[in-house]
Amino acid sequence: MGKQSRLLAFVLAVLLGAVYLIVNHPPKLGLDLRGGAQLTLQAKINPEQGINEITPRIMETAKFVVEQRINGLGVSEATIVISGNNQLVVQLPGVNDPAQAERVIGTTAQLDFRKQKKGTESELRARLQIQQAATLQREILKNSGDQKAIADNEAEYQKSVEALKGIFERTGLSGNMLKDAVASPSGNGPDSWQVALTFDDKGGDLFAKTTGEIGGTGRALGIFLDDKLISSPSVGPEFQGKGITGGRAVITGNFTLDTANELALQLRAGALPVPVEIVENRTVGATLGADSILSSIYAGVAGLVLVIIFMVLYYRILGVVADIALITYAVITFASFCLLGVVLTLPGIAGFILSIGIAVDANVLIFERTKEELNAGRTLYKSVEAGFYRAWSSILDSHVTTLISCFALFWLGSGFVKGFAVTLGVGVLVSVFTAVTLSRSLMLAMISNPLFRKPEYYGVKAFGKISLTKAEVETKSEDKSSDRENGNKKDNTGAVL
Repeated sequence: MGKQSRLLAFVLAVLLGAVYLIVNHPPKLGLDLRGGAQLTLQAKINPEQGINEITPRIMETAKFVVEQRINGLGVSEATIVISGNNQLVVQLPGVNDPAQAERVIGTTAQLDFRKQKKGTESELRARLQIQQAATLQREILKNSGDQKAIADNEAEYQKSVEALKGIFERTGLSGNMLKDAVASPSGNGPDSWQVALTFDDKGGDLFAKTTGEIGGTGRALGIFLDDKLISSPSVGPEFQGKGITGGRAVITGNFTLDTANELALQLRAGALPVPVEIVENRTVGATLGADSILSSIYAGVAGLVLVIIFMVLYYRILGVVADIALITYAVITFASFCLLGVVLTLPGIAGFILSIGIAVDANVLIFERTKEELNAGRTLYKSVEAGFYRAWSSILDSHVTTLISCFALFWLGSGFVKGFAVTLGVGVLVSVFTAVTLSRSLMLAMISNPLFRKPEYYGVKAFGKISLTKAEVETKSEDKSSDRENGNKKDNTGAVL
């Protein structure tokens, strides 16, 4: 088996492997193709917590926390990118409940335990009643459309939240000291749930100290989430002095299974380092995603077919070679997306289609140089070799500059821009392989067959007068030595190589 035959066999094996990969491991689809939700979170400064500016480190920490929460939701192929100086763009393909995602992702989830100040027992009861009434009124007014009443109720509710904060004092015990948080039945009914907490060693000691201070005094332990009181249990007299040991506690309240699981997930993932505000919550329907997929497929297939037809009409037998290389290129590139775990988006598909044009351009450069050599009187084989050699520098320059652009887009861009850069970059790398290796092997294999050695197949009137034997077509080195020994020698068909 000659060198070119071995190369073609290798390419065929790669092609079969690529087809297997595409069939059994299809590429992941992004939000715009699959449907889902996109949330934009904006970080806010908080002078009370000593956060007077949003730094890159804060945004990286916030991104990590959001990633942990999304993993807890079980969402696959989610994309989280930092946009600008203070925003996170979260894309959740396939999410059917954007409201749940908003609750889980957009809540800061800063948990801390505070003890009730002395002499505030009656005030606490009164404030809790006011807050309960405001909360009930909020539910009643939610769909009423009475904007003034809703605004007044919200002001009353926020006033009660601030008043309750003043009744408690911080202890230093926070959610950062948690080891685990899980939802568990409270025992008060099938729909009543609580969140069971496990502290680390430092948190367990501080929890025992705090509960020992208020045990048997009638003062409550305030459990605050994002500065809002969510539970205020009392500590029995049996824990006075020694406190509740073992490093375990529960958060009780009006929890359902879903809300208890959401809070437990937030606490396990940790608190966001800064308060965040959801400035956009956009939903992309699955129908729109399906339409986008079909449109992309139609555009890609139509472009590929038009290119194939044009190459055959203009370059004849060379166009056939280019088309075979192009189809192989498309399959291998698509399989590379599957192998690398690339999430396909509409801009990503645009990058893939653009890379097809770059792959065709490489073949065009080779064929034009080959035709120039044929018109200059060289033999067919010499023209093919010279065509590849002369086109290589131009191909290398264009591909390297495109890869540099892809790197810049990936490094400086975000979201969809990165998807475009990745697919274009992968396509450019694969096109080097198909244009230089596959196209060259196919052309050398073809011209070694007398059936394909007719001038009209290559768009010229006649080949040059220097002929070569069939054996000289196997490798370039053999061609050079045989050319010196044999000179002008025609094969038995009378055609000139």
